[in-house]
Amino acid sequence: MHTPEAIQEMNTQIELHAGFVTRIRTELTKVIVGQQYMVDRLLIGLLSNGHVLLEGVPGLAKTLTIKSLAQAVNGRFSRIQFTPDLLPADVIGTMIYNQSKNEFLVRKGPVFANFILADEINRAPAKVQSALLEAMQEKQVTIGETTYPLPEPFLVLATQNPLEQEGTYALPEAQVDRFMLKVVVGYPDKQEEQLIIRQQVTGLNMPQVQPVVDISEIMTARNLVRQVYMDEKIENYILDLVFATRYPDQYGLAKLKQMIGYGGSPRASINLALAAKAVAFLHKRSYVIPDDVKAIAKDVLRHRIGLTYEAEAENNTTESIIDALLATIQVP
Repeated sequence: MHTPEAIQEMNTQIELHAGFVTRIRTELTKVIVGQQYMVDRLLIGLLSNGHVLLEGVPGLAKTLTIKSLAQAVNGRFSRIQFTPDLLPADVIGTMIYNQSKNEFLVRKGPVFANFILADEINRAPAKVQSALLEAMQEKQVTIGETTYPLPEPFLVLATQNPLEQEGTYALPEAQVDRFMLKVVVGYPDKQEEQLIIRQQVTGLNMPQVQPVVDISEIMTARNLVRQVYMDEKIENYILDLVFATRYPDQYGLAKLKQMIGYGGSPRASINLALAAKAVAFLHKRSYVIPDDVKAIAKDVLRHRIGLTYEAEAENNTTESIIDALLATIQVP
């Protein structure tokens, strides 16, 4: 029962436990100039227990941001550089025969960490991607006949380069759908890039990111995020947005019917609701407003809408479709 008193009490709890967000942001600004949008999306993934796919050209500090976040949270960090010759065992681990003991021993792979940076994930073949898929979805890994749970929190932060498609393996829809958010990382503005030049060219006294948050604080915050109040009107707004990707003609968007090959699955609705709650938490609010849903809609939906050949031929994008949805669906 969400009475005004209960919401006020929840506000107090969030005020008490959301302080670490400011500490993380402050710590990251030591080494990262700008990119506030990307940092916030990584925090939303962390708070919502959802994996994040970052897409952008090289040199936009994607890898540095993920690594810095792991350092600030005091969690175990693994970087896996995905290449065409990578094997599943290189990711999850394998059985190794020990001659002296005459037995097989398990050697766990780099996936056994709190933060996994899957760098250029689209460079690895399907077998490697499927090995990571089990880890992402089930939060466990099977080596030999034994299944091992992965540590909590477990977050896969993957990057992919949209430019060089030679020698890459496009992620199948089922795997892309496992990512809660797909974040398109843009260029810094002129002032930010000037600061980057000064910071990198001098190279003097480059600051180091220090741990400012414990894992226990993250787990407490995750529980609070799930308790953030969402009114039924907001739930219906989320459902309308997702259902409009499947049946656009029922929402006065008949022109989109020829553009959309397939719409968002129930996972889109779940992730949109969870991410909106995390946005509210970042604003230290105990309830979700429509603007929270709008703020995160593109990141949740852009990789869950399939374009038809006609739409691609006319240079339509999933972003333009989501813009049309947000402009048309009635806001509560």
